[in-house]
Amino acid sequence: MLDLSVVGEGHDPAQAVRDTVALARSAERDGFRRFWVAEHHSFPASGSPAPAVLLAHLAASTSTIRLGSGGVMLTNHAPLVVAEQFGVLEALAPGRVDLGLGRSPGGLPAVARALRRAPQEPGDDPFPALVEEVLGFLGSGFPADHPYTRDHVHVVPGSPDLPVWILGSGTTGAQVAARFGLPFAAAYHINPEQALRALDLYRAGFRPSAALPEPRTIVSVNVTCAPDEAEAERLATAGAVMMMRARQGIQAAVPAPETVADHSRTPEERDFVEGWLGTVVHGTPATVRASLAGLHARTGADELMLTSLIPGRAERERSYALVAAEFGLSARLGNLSA
Repeated sequence: MLDLSVVGEGHDPAQAVRDTVALARSAERDGFRRFWVAEHHSFPASGSPAPAVLLAHLAASTSTIRLGSGGVMLTNHAPLVVAEQFGVLEALAPGRVDLGLGRSPGGLPAVARALRRAPQEPGDDPFPALVEEVLGFLGSGFPADHPYTRDHVHVVPGSPDLPVWILGSGTTGAQVAARFGLPFAAAYHINPEQALRALDLYRAGFRPSAALPEPRTIVSVNVTCAPDEAEAERLATAGAVMMMRARQGIQAAVPAPETVADHSRTPEERDFVEGWLGTVVHGTPATVRASLAGLHARTGADELMLTSLIPGRAERERSYALVAAEFGLSARLGNLSA
């Protein structure tokens, strides 16, 4: 599960964070294997700007489920700080922490400036070098003549066995993951067509590493499950309208389904909403199961990671619980390791 700490219309963002804690506990009870949290800045629809902080609390609130970042936006952070933060998390929850790294700024250009990101030259992508530095701090080390080696810069507490995933909604992340022999999480829920292409590029270019002899993939997908089809579409449409408004430059919380039902849309807006819903797996448990099985067959993913833009926590929790029950997750996944 990838939880975005969804902020619904009229809801308190602080409550959205507390809802994430409750969802992590229910995900553990329902048998989900992983629970990842996002990094979004200055985004009214998400209350999750600081994944390491949130994960520390989740580690204390759960006992078995794997916890991770989906992801840490590495261009916002010094690699040493990321390695230190996740070293602490690994010490708090040994064997339960995943570090997912992304290259997006996690917000609009003005947000990137507020995060004090250095201006980039056209065509310059610092992400591969930043990933390499994180890996060096986590355990792969640096060359003998490297300043960090010479000056004895290292991470305390260390975490050489911490799994590192590369995230991507396009092909750049896939190429970086393949180059370093790391597992890859494809953001199908953001860009389905590019995610499918990225998976092909990742597998074709994969170089085995000490950490990973063969390609390993997660595919994330937006899912809305409800007892009947009409209810599922009503809930899924709320997220579609939020995304439509974001594309129009309107940053807002996820609207309530009642608000969406009363909203008159232009033909262009209707086309966007219908197109977005086409990327969301939604329906009854049986419908969702069939759609997820089809996506699994199409992508060859080792794992599917479910996410949701349902604005209400109760409906979002019910959606995940219905999927868990349909797949019998409690019996099959509760005791699986990394």
